Amino acid sequence: MRIALEMAQDAAARGEAPIGAVVIDPSTGEVIAAAGNSPIGLHDPSAHAEILALREAAKKRGNYRLTGLTLVVTLEPCAMCAGAISHARIGRVVYGADDPKGGAVVHGAKVFDHPTCHWKPEVEGGVLAEESAEILRGFFRARRGKT
Repeated sequence: MRIALEMAQDAAARGEAPIGAVVIDPSTGEVIAAAGNSPIGLHDPSAHAEILALREAAKKRGNYRLTGLTLVVTLEPCAMCAGAISHARIGRVVYGADDPKGGAVVHGAKVFDHPTCHWKPEVEGGVLAEESAEILRGFFRARRGKT
């Protein structure tokens, strides 16, 4: 999660929403991919941290199926990212802060709970949740001009 938080800080420095993601091989501890949010800079609405990390990991693995790998992300994934996680067959998702408004794992759409969901990863939330949430709060507070 510390690497994902670094990716979130990097995203914030670029003016992007501070969300970071890392794909890890739990059997070796190897970090396969890491990314921060980049939809503004890439002019791509799908360039969420999770999607970028999944793309990089799939490219490195030479396979879009990432079975057995762990995705660590600073914020509960949205519906788009949860769909990509399911299609990638990620084994486990670990996230920091809950997202009651835009999250789709334990809030909102609850993508993995749908009977039509092809793959449901193990999910663990709340890892360094306060630190993850504070990066987001600070970023948006500064953008609104409140310190």
